[in-house]
Amino acid sequence: MQKKNAYRSSRRDFLRATSMAATGFFIVPRHVLGKGFLAPSDRLTIAGIGVGGKGAGDLKNFSDSGKADIAFLCDVDDRQARGSVERFPKAKYYKDFREMLDKHHKHIDAVSVSTPDNIHSVAATAAMELGKHVYVQKPLTHDIYEARMLTQAAQRYKVVAQMGNQGSSGDGVRLMQEWYNAGLIGEAHSIHVWTNRPVWPQGTGRPKSTDPVPAELNWDLWLGPAKWEEYHKEYLPFNWRGFWAYGTGALGDMGCHLIDPAFKTVGLGYPSEVECSVGSIYEKMWDAAYYPESCPVSSSIKMKFPGKDGKPDVKLYWMDGGLQPERPDELGPDERMGGGDGGCIISGTKGKIMCGTYGSEPTLLPTSRMKEVNIPQTIARVPEGHYVQWVNACIAGYGKNTLSSPFEYAGPLTETILMGNLALRSWNLKDANGKFPGRKKLLWDADNMKITNFDEANQFVRREYREGWR
Repeated sequence: MQKKNAYRSSRRDFLRATSMAATGFFIVPRHVLGKGFLAPSDRLTIAGIGVGGKGAGDLKNFSDSGKADIAFLCDVDDRQARGSVERFPKAKYYKDFREMLDKHHKHIDAVSVSTPDNIHSVAATAAMELGKHVYVQKPLTHDIYEARMLTQAAQRYKVVAQMGNQGSSGDGVRLMQEWYNAGLIGEAHSIHVWTNRPVWPQGTGRPKSTDPVPAELNWDLWLGPAKWEEYHKEYLPFNWRGFWAYGTGALGDMGCHLIDPAFKTVGLGYPSEVECSVGSIYEKMWDAAYYPESCPVSSSIKMKFPGKDGKPDVKLYWMDGGLQPERPDELGPDERMGGGDGGCIISGTKGKIMCGTYGSEPTLLPTSRMKEVNIPQTIARVPEGHYVQWVNACIAGYGKNTLSSPFEYAGPLTETILMGNLALRSWNLKDANGKFPGRKKLLWDADNMKITNFDEANQFVRREYREGWR
């Protein structure tokens, strides 16, 4: 594929050059053409897959850069797509991204994917196989295997690939890294992360009734690789997040934002073990209802990351559904813990760092230590922001620009988050003897992507795709 594309590119460049020479036309440096002019080679032609909701905001941010043209739109639901169709009236509109890519891949430079989690991997892979740069909303994928494959695909096809956890480009994350690298809290040994999610229904099970499919919606395409089931209005446009077939729950929604600052600051890799507990819904006395199709109402997860180069192991604790860790003793009784959507606290051998969502408002604990901080800036900031950073990198070409959340980083981060979900989904599984093993500590072989002490949990490493999808 790469050789074929290279051949087409070199042949096109040769024909263009000989044509220009024959007509006496030559490329004029852009600065000669006036301030603000961008040559066609400095513009990015983008196709959007999933263009409502967050996708609409993503495309607007790309367009507002002044360097990108939104030329193609794809969404399975005309109702959700309406805003983007109106904002980009010249863009061609499709319902099936496969048809769009097949017909127009020669005219597309990059693809933005902002679908339900269930579709991320198949859409991004289809684009990368055609040599297209990709921007994929968080979490990168729906299962662990997909995250590993997308990470490898970005390198194999040599495309600029960024995950849409925009806080990763913020100043706060870089400030935390500089503090940590300067030794202000010593060596990290534990991390506590929490969120106010879910803010949508979870733990309720699959809807028991069905609804007529709206005329504007292609339900078959919306399901994508997921197993076929009848339409219910409860899933759209947002509550799909609480169902394992399509979403990744509270952890998948906010983990890439809240765990990212610590993951990047401490330099975590793959976890070696995970355990969890979940909140229950009681339908009658002494009888907790468990719905394997739906994410839990609340959860607590613990992962261990092996220490590197003689450093201590790092334990990461996640809480959602209204649960929060104990307030640090160093935090005053009236001082806010974290931010509005949640927070993160990194505890080290010499102190602690706390931040809010996206690494916002980082502070040392106790907060009085902030008066002592005078650390020089050692990490470059991203003044243009997460979106424009990706646009600039795509225009520059593979390997030319630094990204905040490239797939080689976003992949392992996503795998960590999905490892937590694997534990949640294994919570109430029976073992090979048909018995409930109780709360288990799952041991993870990262190289082989396998739980080594409870084989039943491995069904959640890689899901089965519906026929017709790959």
